[in-house]
Amino acid sequence: MNSKDIGYIQHIAHHTWSDTYANIIPQDIQTAYLNRSFSNAMMMKRMEKTHMLVVECEEGIPVGFLNFTKEDEDGDAEVTSMYILPSHQHLGYGKMLVDYAISMLSSAKQLFVYVDSRNTGGRAFYEKQGFELLDVFEENFEGCPVETAQYVYYLHQPVMA
Repeated sequence: MNSKDIGYIQHIAHHTWSDTYANIIPQDIQTAYLNRSFSNAMMMKRMEKTHMLVVECEEGIPVGFLNFTKEDEDGDAEVTSMYILPSHQHLGYGKMLVDYAISMLSSAKQLFVYVDSRNTGGRAFYEKQGFELLDVFEENFEGCPVETAQYVYYLHQPVMA
């Protein structure tokens, strides 16, 4: 990703959230979260501190993105956001992003992702990619009670003697 992609990423995030969380998270909470988390300043910080991958359709227009952390000292990384425009879902773009992210984590041991438990499409996607459910827990998201599913993808398993 580069700075010319920021407007596309903001559009993708807003449009996908609106579609995914329409009956799950109140619109005012969605808007406040997205405006803060995908502001121009936060997008610049994401590009500097994390990995931002963008996938484009055949016309060269961004239709999705995946943001993930660099691996920490324990060998862990986390998908912090991944959104594909609803019109481009189920076409392989998400799989391409996940596969590329995994290829970039050469020495990481595991990749985590947290998904709202009511986001059945997102959960099914990660499970299809080989992520395993670790836990489901309640938490507070922007003042709204939610239930979150924690998944892990094991990248490099230690060899058992």
